[in-house]
Amino acid sequence: MKENNILVLGIGNILMNDEGVGIHVVSRLEKEGYTGAELMDGGTGGFHLLGFIQAYKTVIIVDASLDHFDAGHVRVLHPRYASDFPKQLSAHEIGLKDLIDAAFLLGNMPPLYLVAISIKDFQDMGMQLTPEIEMAIPAALRQVKALVESLRI
Repeated sequence: MKENNILVLGIGNILMNDEGVGIHVVSRLEKEGYTGAELMDGGTGGFHLLGFIQAYKTVIIVDASLDHFDAGHVRVLHPRYASDFPKQLSAHEIGLKDLIDAAFLLGNMPPLYLVAISIKDFQDMGMQLTPEIEMAIPAALRQVKALVESLRI
């Protein structure tokens, strides 16, 4: 178990504009010097993250979500299985959902929370967030911090 038992895991591809918002949120927390939880850039997800997820008591994933909400909508979910996640978690959807299923099957699945930030397009290459997603980052930061605080009580 890690010294700080909460992991905030940013997922995304920063080369695909808004799809990288999870990485941007973790980066902003790092720049603020946030110490309420361990912070990790998880890239586009994948099985290499399984050991990290299993090493913490609780994991908060921050990721883009292609859904029916307006771009920039921030919500917190408490999924237990991969099927509980939004139907489309952006371009790396299959890897992250498979990772969650693998952790569950191995029997060492910590409680997971998902801070989902709705996006509308991830096809364009680039490193710039759209104005709607940039404006959503403060709300995502507040959600992450409030969630960490509630978990530490």
